[in-house]
Amino acid sequence: MIVRVASGTVVGIDAYPVEVEVDLSAGLPQFSTVGLPDVAIRESRERIRSAVKNSGYKFPRHHVTVNLAPADIKKEGTAFDLPIAVAILAAEGHIDSPTLHDYVFMGELSLDGGIKEVRGVLPVALQVERMGKKGIIVATANAPEAALAESIDVIAVSRLSEVVEFLAGRLIITPLKLDLQELFHDTRRYLIDFDDIRGQEQAKRALEVAAAGGHNIILIGPPGSGKTMLAQRLVTILPELSLPEAIECTKIFSVASLLNKNETVLLNRPFRAPHHTISDAGLVGGGKIPKPGEISLAHHGVLFLDELPEFRKNVLEALRQPLEDAKVTITRAAMTATYPADFMLVAAMNPCPCGYYGDRRRACRCSTTQIRQYQSRISGPLMDRIDLHVDVPSLPYRELARPGSGENSQTIRARIQQARNRQAERFAGQVTGTNAGMSDRQIKEFCPLDEDCRRLLEMAMEKLGLSVRAYSRIIKVARTIADLEGEAAIGASQVAEAIQYRTLDRSMG
Repeated sequence: MIVRVASGTVVGIDAYPVEVEVDLSAGLPQFSTVGLPDVAIRESRERIRSAVKNSGYKFPRHHVTVNLAPADIKKEGTAFDLPIAVAILAAEGHIDSPTLHDYVFMGELSLDGGIKEVRGVLPVALQVERMGKKGIIVATANAPEAALAESIDVIAVSRLSEVVEFLAGRLIITPLKLDLQELFHDTRRYLIDFDDIRGQEQAKRALEVAAAGGHNIILIGPPGSGKTMLAQRLVTILPELSLPEAIECTKIFSVASLLNKNETVLLNRPFRAPHHTISDAGLVGGGKIPKPGEISLAHHGVLFLDELPEFRKNVLEALRQPLEDAKVTITRAAMTATYPADFMLVAAMNPCPCGYYGDRRRACRCSTTQIRQYQSRISGPLMDRIDLHVDVPSLPYRELARPGSGENSQTIRARIQQARNRQAERFAGQVTGTNAGMSDRQIKEFCPLDEDCRRLLEMAMEKLGLSVRAYSRIIKVARTIADLEGEAAIGASQVAEAIQYRTLDRSMG
């Protein structure tokens, strides 16, 4: 007898339907699984056998063949324990109900018949309706995550026996429903704020410009000047996540098994700060079975790379294409996975190996050659993708001790939202969403320059030693400054300010 049960698997952050087929045939007791299963799935036979017996049911003394279709997609993880067990019990006659085919099943079984949470439930739940099913049956711990798919029934269970009783109609389980609007409009919870920062007005202004236009930014200053503190507060001034953005971020964290059990949906923009010893696979994603890396976990948020020159060269170079495409594709022998990676890059670095080049209080011990070699660890193509270079000097005591504080994050965020609204109108119907993503053609269309602006740019290119690649970056940043100030056209003052944000071009040009 052949029984078919619906389940799903995740490749990248996209879910694919999987049909679990179980056939009981005459012969010596044996349990075999086909359909490109990984080691965790092949080991499931022992978990399933114990779970079925300890739930009070008889495990079949036949040849059990399990097929995971389609057979050309690699399956991994423990989420197939539950659908395989349900199919076996149905083949044995313990489940005889038409409702069996109304649901998708996902869950890991413990030896005593309990059902444990698994990763990647949200992407599958969002595909249940397209699969023609009524709902999904998952572990209790996964139910809030699955309930983000509003149009389906989410059945939360804690034991295998509950699944059998529910399908037989002897146990009533009310589907879990969430009020997404109420949940999503909960207040954003940040423990930090922009008004924590004393001084550093130029750096704070630069971060506001970066946030308004979606620009990448690098902070250059001596140790202890506040670079990390500034970077951490950037997410607090970014526009709030929309519901589709929040669900997309939650999908990535679900696939990576990083979803906070106390948080159904990500309400805050992610902030990721990997250590400089990270590998290229850890940063952009990878592994034998591809997993999302830090750049995908920072999707719709901020990726902070502190001590940028200390990162390995191959790691930094791996960033170049994702910064351009806002996604990363990882190809392995078993599969190809694509993860979104639309993030703001915030980098920080010391100006020299000792950290005190240009500092007013401590003398630098580095030679000119050492300084140039240190700064040149960051390649030109990578620097070409960073729009703002900002000096963050060490502050004197009087600045730190000055009473009062600056604007809070909410006030700054309101201005940034207005600037983003202007960009949304400008790029309506186009793929581009922010000024940072403008193409050369869009720069010509949306950023006309008068004679004063051209004269300033010419001076910057020729007399200040700015590189050619800085030209379009200056215009994009100037466009964002004009948006912040509510100006329809770019003026000389906006261009002049944008030129100031090219510190490394002056020092390395």
